[in-house]
Amino acid sequence: MCKVLVVDDELVSREMLANSLLSLGYIVHCVDDGLQALEALNQYTFDLILLDIDMPKLDGFGFLKTRTNKLPVILVSSKNSEDRRVKGYELGADDFLSKPFSIRELSARMTALIRRIDIVKTNDETSSRFKVGEIDFNEVDTSIMVGHRKLKLTQTEFDLFRYLFDRKGEVVTKQELQRSVLNKELGQYDRNLDMHISNTRRKLAETELPKSLINTIRGQGYSFSA
Repeated sequence: MCKVLVVDDELVSREMLANSLLSLGYIVHCVDDGLQALEALNQYTFDLILLDIDMPKLDGFGFLKTRTNKLPVILVSSKNSEDRRVKGYELGADDFLSKPFSIRELSARMTALIRRIDIVKTNDETSSRFKVGEIDFNEVDTSIMVGHRKLKLTQTEFDLFRYLFDRKGEVVTKQELQRSVLNKELGQYDRNLDMHISNTRRKLAETELPKSLINTIRGQGYSFSA
């Protein structure tokens, strides 16, 4: 049974969301701000975090900067802008929903995240490490070793990197990546996929790895350099 941490300072919004999730069979724990969320993570085990951005004491962005776990995070906000979405993804969020949203869509996105994220609850990293060619994939901390360089990724970035790597030399359409990795259809104005790819390229460059490992094929999609 999925355990969800809801972080939102708006009482009415928080209670409505919690009641809806409870009716769907989720176990829900609610807190008012980022500081309380950090305390809750030290006391309890969760599978996923629903995180509002605008909160007192410690907002959603501050929480993402401070946390030390790799739990999947869906950001929620009444202010929907590209800058806020990009910042959230850069800080490690996996998805973004603007208020108001339907509980049906939220549940579908939560299910998709949980389905593709196997939260490892053991310190034995060797059971979740595998090497393919010159790249060492570590599912425990969603990192990738290329030679002696370690690339730390979010779960979504890790899944996208692996999906493209497994199909290196092929052109993978945005629609396929959206369905197979993000588990949703590609909307006309949906830039979530592009933002995740952009963040991954930025991290490649920061680790002194070539951004060209992931190529944009104009009008088609992306490909991993063979």
